[in-house]
Amino acid sequence: MKLRTDLLKFLTDQDVLEEALANNHRYKPEPLFSKTGVGSLSPATPEERAQEMARSEALIKKLKRRQREDRRKTNRKPPRSSKR
Repeated sequence: MKLRTDLLKFLTDQDVLEEALANNHRYKPEPLFSKTGVGSLSPATPEERAQEMARSEALIKKLKRRQREDRRKTNRKPPRSSKR
């Protein structure tokens, strides 16, 4: 997932929950999980990596849309890029 710190304030609890649930099938608890609370995350397959990238891109698009809507509501202009 690309790190877009400028979009963090538009991230909701629901967005985080959806991503956590999408990876939940990879979690393997240890036999004594109830006592230790320890487990491991199994490696992702290439197909799962592709799905993860697709979810990441979709989330970024959703957050950019929320950012645009917020700007329209507050009537703010986007900051100028320092790249020239």
